Amino acid sequence: VQLQASGGGSVQAGDSLRLSCAAPLRTFGSYAMGWFRQAPGKEREFVASIGKNGVSTLYEDSVKGRFTVSRDNAKQMVNLQMNSLKPEDTATYYCARVKRITPVRQAGLYDLWGQGTQVTVSS
Repeated sequence: VQLQASGGGSVQAGDSLRLSCAAPLRTFGSYAMGWFRQAPGKEREFVASIGKNGVSTLYEDSVKGRFTVSRDNAKQMVNLQMNSLKPEDTATYYCARVKRITPVRQAGLYDLWGQGTQVTVSS
């Protein structure tokens, strides 16, 4: 089973991007999903997570107010709307599944990961 992330690209500071993650899982609607990112030479870091019903969300402090995570359980998709992008948002972004019903920050609890999509923000 693969999680397929898409929507990355190269943009200017202040622009927006919308990342999508296709998660064709029979149990997609039963578990929380998350987004993480990894910049070159840095550790993977948490970005956002959304609970199974799409109501509860959790964000890393630096993206609060700029990024919005959402999900469509019928389409088995999770999205990350990224506005007011900054050069420090440059990274490879990954979607992942965690077998919990509420949002989770800890990467070690996630058991399924996508292949990543590159986001590059220039100043």
